[in-house]
Amino acid sequence: MFNFTLETQNKQNEFNMDITYDFLVIGGGPAGLNASLYAHRLGMTTGIVTYDIGGQLLNTNEVDNYLGLPNDSGSGLKEKFFNHIQAFEIPLLEGIYVQSVINNNGIFDVYLSNEAQLKAKTILLSTGSLPKKLGIPGEDVFDAKGISYCAICDAPFYKDKHVVVAGGGNSAIESALDLAKWAKKVTVIQRSKFRADGILLKQMYANDKIEYLLETQILEVHGTSSVEGLTILDKQTKQKRLFKTEGLFVAIGMNPNTGFIKDFIVLNDYQEVIVNEKQETSIKGIYAAGDMVNQPHKQIIISAAEGAKAAINANHYLKLKGE
Repeated sequence: MFNFTLETQNKQNEFNMDITYDFLVIGGGPAGLNASLYAHRLGMTTGIVTYDIGGQLLNTNEVDNYLGLPNDSGSGLKEKFFNHIQAFEIPLLEGIYVQSVINNNGIFDVYLSNEAQLKAKTILLSTGSLPKKLGIPGEDVFDAKGISYCAICDAPFYKDKHVVVAGGGNSAIESALDLAKWAKKVTVIQRSKFRADGILLKQMYANDKIEYLLETQILEVHGTSSVEGLTILDKQTKQKRLFKTEGLFVAIGMNPNTGFIKDFIVLNDYQEVIVNEKQETSIKGIYAAGDMVNQPHKQIIISAAEGAKAAINANHYLKLKGE
């Protein structure tokens, strides 16, 4: 066995591969970082394994709804969170994927992408999710430059602008309603028919700031330094045209990062981890929090709070076991 350490870490932060951790965090977003903080303060031997630090914070341009930290950026918030963790010298292994987890008589064996192995008494899964993308030219170019995947996060930055929402399900219509509180005009573009609940559609139809185009496909995003327009296709007439807009909100769903535990933990039809009010999964000793779980509100502060709950309940679980 051997130890890993990050170049950016102090020697005291070495990740010891020879011990069984009380609480092992898989994922470095708000849920995982806050959970590690709480677990450490509760006296649990704690470590973090993640591919990168920050999670969806890295894809968030501006954050103005995190209590006590107004007008920050996603990267700025990530730095504040990470610096807090470093102050407690919590071991962290970065740039590594977890490939699988196996329950070995109540001790969990965690196999890593570098062929190393960790052991833990309890685990927090907090690997988050990624928004589904349209997969069209210009989408990656204008990500965070007029393209957003979270209306409730970024709506205030589009005050008095004309924006487009791509999608036709509940999340798309909810996004349009959130945006209409700020934007001058909202156009919902859906490539087929609406799939949203009737009560949401009724609210949308009653809002004179929201228009919609059905059977219409977005083909390309245009602009210079930010989004200025879209190429759209009317699927009925087969005609293409340029549609001017100052922002594009993509709301076609999320892909939870649960592939590595899909045969180990019970997931729902959306491949999200099913948890209870204690953040417990279907396996005793394993918890989950953040965007990968089956709660609908994917917000930074909610993910952080779920991480805290998971750590507190994991500590209680170990005490009940006499550990």
